Amino acid sequence: MSSADELPAGITRHVRDTCLCLHLQRAARAVARRFDAALRPLELTNGQFSLLMSLNRPHSASISSVSALLAMDRTTLTANLKPLERRGLVMVSVDDADKRSRCLTLTPAGRALLVEALPVWRRTHAAIERLVTRSDPDRLRADLRALS
Repeated sequence: MSSADELPAGITRHVRDTCLCLHLQRAARAVARRFDAALRPLELTNGQFSLLMSLNRPHSASISSVSALLAMDRTTLTANLKPLERRGLVMVSVDDADKRSRCLTLTPAGRALLVEALPVWRRTHAAIERLVTRSDPDRLRADLRALS
C-alpha cells in the first residue's frame, strides 16, 4: 500500500472530535431516546408526538406542508402516518380542491392524546434543557435552525 492510500489514525481522531454531523447525530439520537422513553407509556414515539403536534391546527394540513415542517420526505411521512391513522389519531382524506392531494387532520382522539402527552413532553424537555449548561438553549435552537 502506498503512503497516498494510508489514512493516519490522527485524521480519524480529528474527524471524531470535530465533525459537526457526527456530534449532531449523536445528540439527536440521545435526545430522541429520552423522549421515546418518556412517551412510551402513551404508546408514542418522539417522532409520532412531533407529527401529531404538527397537525394541531384549525384546518387540515397538506402532506407537503407537514413534510416540509418536519424536514421529512413525503414517502417517509406517509409511512409514519399509517400507524397513527390505524389508531384513529389522524385522518387522511382527499383534498377537495385537488383530488390528487391528501389532507391530514388530527382527530379528537389524537388531540386528547396530545393533551395527555404534553405534560410528559414539558417535563422531559425541561430536563434536557437543564443539561445544556454551557450554552443558552434559545441560542442553541437558533443555531440549529440556521443549519436547517
